[in-house]
Amino acid sequence: MSKTRRVVIIILDSLGVGELPDASKFGDEGSNTLGNMARAAGGLRLPGLEAMGLGKIIPVEGLSDDITPGAFYGKMAEGSGAKDTTTGHWEITGLVTTKPFPIYPNGFPKEIIEKFTRAIGRPVLGNKPASGTEIIKELGEEHIQTGNPIVYTSADSVFQIAACEAVIPVDELYKMCRTARGILTGERHNVGRVIARPFVVSEGRYVRTEGRKDFSVPPPRPTLLDVAKEKGLGVVGIGKIGDIFAHTGLTRELPTGNNREGVDQTIRCIKEDSRGIIFTNLIDFDMKYGHRNDPEGYARCLEEFDVRLPGILDALKDDDILSMTADHGCDPTTPSTDHSREYVPLLVYGKALGRVRSLGVRQSFSDLGATIAEALGLPPLSHGTSFYKELFHS
Repeated sequence: MSKTRRVVIIILDSLGVGELPDASKFGDEGSNTLGNMARAAGGLRLPGLEAMGLGKIIPVEGLSDDITPGAFYGKMAEGSGAKDTTTGHWEITGLVTTKPFPIYPNGFPKEIIEKFTRAIGRPVLGNKPASGTEIIKELGEEHIQTGNPIVYTSADSVFQIAACEAVIPVDELYKMCRTARGILTGERHNVGRVIARPFVVSEGRYVRTEGRKDFSVPPPRPTLLDVAKEKGLGVVGIGKIGDIFAHTGLTRELPTGNNREGVDQTIRCIKEDSRGIIFTNLIDFDMKYGHRNDPEGYARCLEEFDVRLPGILDALKDDDILSMTADHGCDPTTPSTDHSREYVPLLVYGKALGRVRSLGVRQSFSDLGATIAEALGLPPLSHGTSFYKELFHS
């Protein structure tokens, strides 16, 4: 029998820790979300994450590396050839993507736009790569005057639809996204995510709301979540986890609007008597600060999480394991507003684990999934090298 009854995975969305060796292929040389953000913000104050060992993974202004860490620490490389949300989360659960999702640096081809506009009965605005906050500034007035939705993409495989809630109600926007999802699923245009981006007009400004919703392509093969569910374990997805996995492999979904709600739900679930996986995505780091090139805001957001960390640790039961990591980078100090190709941090904590040490540089995010599978007594996954036994060495 496994010594572990439950594993809690917290994704600090976009908290990369330095460029991968192939970052130049993605235009991401010099990216280091955590390190560059800390320097731009004048140093970080993260007593909880510092005590766990975050400053021992890479040098971080404001964090000491001269401590005895409270958690196992290391960093992980991405084995998949991409840097998007879906690919990162899938790889953590053992699914390495050999064929990246298609991207559209020149906007979507005519055949896609024509199918979409025929289906929704109106033309679209935009159809180009753009920052989400900038394109609604650019096209918001025209959208409100015409009622035509704003379509845009990024360096990721995403088809994003922005609309003012007073012009296109959120339920109608979601219906448009489901229509696009049907068009963009298949061998030729298998786009990773269709994303609803509702906004409102407040004091003359266009402000995105928390009604964002992702419509992801389903995983092509079973993930760690599917395996755990099939074996009768509870698998709780908090935040946008359900959307990322196309609502597969989960026994319970708890959507959230922000990091605060995500932490609240995580603590509530940890306090329950359950066995299996609690999987949380904290989206604010990426959505509100990484993509908007706001290192000071990113730093404040990380510090706000750090204040909540003791509550998470206190809620853990003796046979729980907590792992914290990320799904990619999104360096707010570089000219780009897109994700960055980076290593991600790895912190693993448990009250019953052995003497903490470095877990080194893992060659795939899937090493974490393999470790969780072994911890819960599940069959080995198709990818990943487990470090579970290292967690119990004295």
